[in-house]
Amino acid sequence: MIGRVDSFRVVGGKPSDLEQRFYLCSRDLTAEEMALAVRAHWGIENQLHWMLDVNFGEDACQVRKDNAPQNLSLLKKIVLNLIRADTTDNVKTSLRQKRKRAAWDDNIRMRMLGLWP
Repeated sequence: MIGRVDSFRVVGGKPSDLEQRFYLCSRDLTAEEMALAVRAHWGIENQLHWMLDVNFGEDACQVRKDNAPQNLSLLKKIVLNLIRADTTDNVKTSLRQKRKRAAWDDNIRMRMLGLWP
């Protein structure tokens, strides 16, 4: 099945152009099922790939030899999950701030890794 999604956004009070995105599906979907699948796809993009790029500069990474890109990507995902899972501070802090604090303080980093000092 080939599905098409027409997208129209308003950003900062200004309307964008109408965008059409096409998707290949391995099974027949209703319009509602297609909408759920597309939302799930973009949810992964926004919660994982975008976060990796913003917090770790993954798109700018120039590691390209052998298995290094896959290994480095896996390590970044592990670190992102460790930072997200750290709820010991009752203060709501951005992932960037949590990462910086872990880099600056050995005790915080050890706590995030589950290695209590």
